[in-house]
Amino acid sequence: MASGIPHSLYCRVRISSGIQNRCAVVPIPNLPHSFRNPDLLDLALTHSSCGASRDNERLEFLGDAALDLVVAEELFRFHRDLAEGDLTELKASVVSRKTLAEAATTLELGSSARLGQGLRQRALPRSVLANLYEAVLGAVYLDGGLEAARAFAVATLSAPLGAVRARAREANPKQRFQQLCQSRFAALPAYVVIESRGEAHAKAFLVAAEADRERFPSAWGRTLKEAESWAAHEALLVLADRGLV
Repeated sequence: MASGIPHSLYCRVRISSGIQNRCAVVPIPNLPHSFRNPDLLDLALTHSSCGASRDNERLEFLGDAALDLVVAEELFRFHRDLAEGDLTELKASVVSRKTLAEAATTLELGSSARLGQGLRQRALPRSVLANLYEAVLGAVYLDGGLEAARAFAVATLSAPLGAVRARAREANPKQRFQQLCQSRFAALPAYVVIESRGEAHAKAFLVAAEADRERFPSAWGRTLKEAESWAAHEALLVLADRGLV
């Protein structure tokens, strides 16, 4: 390797030519991790289609698990009032094949990977690009631990993480109302159950939001959570009419 060139900018690709094996370097200028062991990156970029004795499938398995943990924790910390189902939906968006393939394309992993002849002659499918991303993340985890994997994922998935955060804020009136109450009134809102109807398996709840000694219009919901969300929505409408939103 040329003198003075950081390991983090290159992967080593073994190329068979006749009976000789030689080592070429392929630049990866956008990779946000400096590998202490470049062989891990080499393996992460070795697709099973190239017929090497070792490929990246085990690293892909590890990277998939690390990605799930990192993204789940990011969403758990940021969206403190979202239920498990909502968090699962957001996570699925961030770790989707489409999202990971786009991240792999930005990092130029496809052009740096060791691929079989059939894959080299056409545009790489999303599945291959997404698998390359997960394998590289697995290599980062082995090379630098969980914090390195977290930093890599947050840096390379910043756009989709930001998108789901913005979407969740728009879709979560309770969170928006709470933030508004904290900034406007320096206090948290409260929710009051005014009435409940129906059998245990099919109840409905009437809830009103309160803030700054004011009770806002009430709203019905099939669960307490849903009723509180609609009550927060009603409160936001009132405050918007006053020019406070």
